[in-house]
Amino acid sequence: MQNMFIGKGNLGGPVELKRLNGKNGEFVVASMRVMFARWGENAEGELEQVGGFWREVEIYGNKAEACAKHLRKGARVLVIGEERDFTATDKDSGEQVQVIKIVADDVSLQLSRIESITFQTSTRAREEEPA
Repeated sequence: MQNMFIGKGNLGGPVELKRLNGKNGEFVVASMRVMFARWGENAEGELEQVGGFWREVEIYGNKAEACAKHLRKGARVLVIGEERDFTATDKDSGEQVQVIKIVADDVSLQLSRIESITFQTSTRAREEEPA
């Protein structure tokens, strides 16, 4: 990969799944907007968000279908892929604009945002415990 990208971010909306026809038949692509935060230390030495950027992320094939099925807005994801420049036409002005997209090899759900899990034992298990 020439422009390898690895980053953790949050989905900004639903995953859009499209079925397209190509040279070798039909293929599936999932598109999603992801916000990648930048972190740094403040004057007190504490970690804080100091900026960030949005990227359009595309992934193909079976992984695209899995993303559409399991990922929802706000999900924390790890994206591994390649940054690519595209030229697109702005809908409002009609001008040509440069767009950076990430063509992902892998998008995986990160469970690090779960802050607590509560386990409940059944009353039956408590009743069977020796006194």
